[in-house]
Amino acid sequence: MKKGILLLLLTSLFMTACSSNNSGKGESSGGNYNSAEISDHVEMDMAKAELSNSDTATESEEMKITSDRMIIHQAQLQVKVKNFDKAQLNIEKKVKQYGGYIVESNTYRETEETVSGMIIVRIPEKHFQTFLNDAEEQATEILGRNVTGQDVTEEYVDLESRLKSKKAVEERLLNFMADAKKTEDLLKISSDLAKVQEEIEVIAGRMKYLENQTSFSTVEIRMTETRVVIPGIDSKDLNTWEKTKKQFVDSMNFILAACSALVVFFVGNLPVIVLLLLIVGVIFFVLKKRKKDV
Repeated sequence: MKKGILLLLLTSLFMTACSSNNSGKGESSGGNYNSAEISDHVEMDMAKAELSNSDTATESEEMKITSDRMIIHQAQLQVKVKNFDKAQLNIEKKVKQYGGYIVESNTYRETEETVSGMIIVRIPEKHFQTFLNDAEEQATEILGRNVTGQDVTEEYVDLESRLKSKKAVEERLLNFMADAKKTEDLLKISSDLAKVQEEIEVIAGRMKYLENQTSFSTVEIRMTETRVVIPGIDSKDLNTWEKTKKQFVDSMNFILAACSALVVFFVGNLPVIVLLLLIVGVIFFVLKKRKKDV
């Protein structure tokens, strides 16, 4: 029994000595952290953050499932319209009415009979289906309709948890920086802090992108109008009086050219013609004389 009491007293004295030694060591160290201690603290914080991240993500995800989910909606419509300009104007009015905005708008006039175009708009998620119905009402025929949705709730919850953990590490590093006295310690902390802050910016940027994509849906509409063009009477190409005068002048020129050619032919060949006439006259005279003699 006495041995047990003595052993208990010795154990108590040992624990007290260790406790006082640790407290004294902590008091004497104050804010003088060395690089090895800082690295150990940072690694421990990162490990704790990763462990708590999974638990927090699970709890947050369960809470998020019971609330609104984050869905990225996209839609593509291909339609025929009766009047392209009117349909485009009505769609732009609806976009403005629902608080959306136009990302891109193009119009192509390939021929007088065919007009086509494309418009890409962003619409608040709550008006997504209503806007699709309004856009389809502008069509005389729907050639194609494609609607997709991507659930990013789990990714967003995970990013949210990671951001919280990274900010906790950032706060711890800022505390280390405030207490550090040595230059090498400040450099080490600054390097780790810059890395953590860069990761925070990347996570925050991704979260902002997901928030934007889920709060506004993207709708792409391709429209085509086929017009029936009725040609009118083109009186400017008739020019009856001018054409008549031209034809008369052409006829006179032809006659004058023909007469000129005849004059040139006879005058130019007059010696040959006279000679041929003399030969024909002699032959005719000889034949006539023989006929009388017979």
